[in-house]
Amino acid sequence: MARHDAKPLRTVLFCADTEEAEINAAYGSGADSIVIDLEEPKTPFPPAAQQKARKVVRSFIDSLAAADRPLIFVRVQPPSTGQTLRDLQAAMGDRLAGILLPKIQGPADIYAADALLNCMEVEMGLPMGRTMIYPILETAQALRLAYEIAAASPRVSYMGGAVSRFGDIHQAVGYRWTAQGRETLFLRSKVLLDAKAAGIRYPISGMWGGDLDDEKGLRAWCKELRDLGYYGMMIGNPRLVPIVHEYFTPTQAEIAYWQDLDRLAAEAEKSGGGPIIYGDPNRGEGYRVHIAHVGSARKNLVWARELGLI
Repeated sequence: MARHDAKPLRTVLFCADTEEAEINAAYGSGADSIVIDLEEPKTPFPPAAQQKARKVVRSFIDSLAAADRPLIFVRVQPPSTGQTLRDLQAAMGDRLAGILLPKIQGPADIYAADALLNCMEVEMGLPMGRTMIYPILETAQALRLAYEIAAASPRVSYMGGAVSRFGDIHQAVGYRWTAQGRETLFLRSKVLLDAKAAGIRYPISGMWGGDLDDEKGLRAWCKELRDLGYYGMMIGNPRLVPIVHEYFTPTQAEIAYWQDLDRLAAEAEKSGGGPIIYGDPNRGEGYRVHIAHVGSARKNLVWARELGLI
């Protein structure tokens, strides 16, 4: 799947474990996509546990019927570990949408993963280039080189600013996590612009680091991410799916507004008349509709259409 074909994902749900029951629970949660973690689903994760997890993933992937959603991703170990191929052998198949690639340092990691995926796709008779790469930006080097990483391969279809309360990105940057997220605002904004400049259609943010029962904090976090320009976020618990979907789904009022602009522009284009006037004169920008407003409306209608809303 080329990056320009990537559809919006409001939720990227990490499975809590590699046990079959946990994976099935995530699969049936209603999330737009799930991630089965073969990198570090638990600590410790010794070789024997890795081998068992790979067998579970292979069995799960092989059991799936054809379906559009949820998309299935597997977080593999990075190429620098020498274990990536083993993870790919456990996960590759018709139902695997892509891999999450952790511990990225720069474009070289994407090149290595791309080459391995090429080999696996040929080996399994899959169309070359169909398996997506979703880089996780957890290092200072990756944050600095986000554009170059996103542009390194057409397989890179999703990306965004990672967030962690006390994990890898905290180690890399040294910030103190807060529910308001001011400490990561620059990082999320910088990566968002890099991703969009590289052609990523629907950037996805990192997780909410607050308490699961802090619904007010979660809602404020989701609203800020959507206001910034993100189209979805990673989550670690199925109970968050409905709230996150609420914030990353356009409202009926928004869709109606975009449809109005599209219709008025089409009528004006047909008749050759103008200007296009919409709504209250006091609204400022947007009362006199310009071609840029129409372009924005039509782009947002594509988003709504790809979510199945119209």
